Amino acid sequence: MAAHSQIDQQAFADRWGAVHRGDGSVSRPAAIAGRAKPKLTPKRLSSRGMLLGPIALLVIWEIASLTGLLSPRQLAAPSTAVTTGWRLFADGTLGPHLLASAERAYAGLAIGVAIGVVLALVSGLTRFGEASIDGLVQIKRAVPTLALIPLAILWLGIGEAMKVAVISLSVLIPIYINTHAALRGIDLKLVELARTVGLSRAEFVRRVALPGALPGFFTGLRLAVTTCWTSLVVLEQINTTQGIGYLMNRARDYGQTDIIVVGLIIYAALGLASDGLVRLWERKALSYRKVIGS
Repeated sequence: MAAHSQIDQQAFADRWGAVHRGDGSVSRPAAIAGRAKPKLTPKRLSSRGMLLGPIALLVIWEIASLTGLLSPRQLAAPSTAVTTGWRLFADGTLGPHLLASAERAYAGLAIGVAIGVVLALVSGLTRFGEASIDGLVQIKRAVPTLALIPLAILWLGIGEAMKVAVISLSVLIPIYINTHAALRGIDLKLVELARTVGLSRAEFVRRVALPGALPGFFTGLRLAVTTCWTSLVVLEQINTTQGIGYLMNRARDYGQTDIIVVGLIIYAALGLASDGLVRLWERKALSYRKVIGS
């Protein structure tokens, strides 16, 4: 066995350029020890770097439109959409519709986030809450939110309340799932430490549970801010007289692809900006963590 151990050590040394010391240990030669360490993980991408993909898509799209590969009747060029968007903004048409869409989206987002966090805390920290809440949320998770629109119309009508309620239901799920998972994943050593130092239930929630759930919460929030806008696209085509979706629906009837593209760009820009704000908030709130991309 000892002979085999020496052979294994020698094979390791031969493979990695190490040398044997007199006491049987293995060390690397100075030339290898002084060599620069390889980069195993990527550096954090800057905000400008994140725009590379969208900019490349717009360039390819514009070239395809200029060369005739894309017909204006099928899809307007980005430059045409920018011109149309500026005209709509300058004559005061775009502003009220943009404001109406933002009010619906962010109202639903705020309500959904608040309800999702409360449900996740109750379900994640109490046995009764998990028994009574988690199963219902998992059932709702399996049912597409947009499939509930007919019932929402029957219960709440076709006004603003229905739209905000459906957006809130869409937002609630990713917030709950990710926050609940983070709570259930808190290290038991932290729980034992909190019990040892005599933390009360409220202090445990404030000092251990909430900080421990933050990474999952931010993951859910990033999904939620895009979910609220994707839900709004459909909801604004149901009995609305204001909103970006209403503009797009009316433009479809008249074959105005440039206005449709303006609406798509606005939805994409608002979703991207919302995600960027959440990323910034996450970096500041979790600045103590040292992870890949930090």
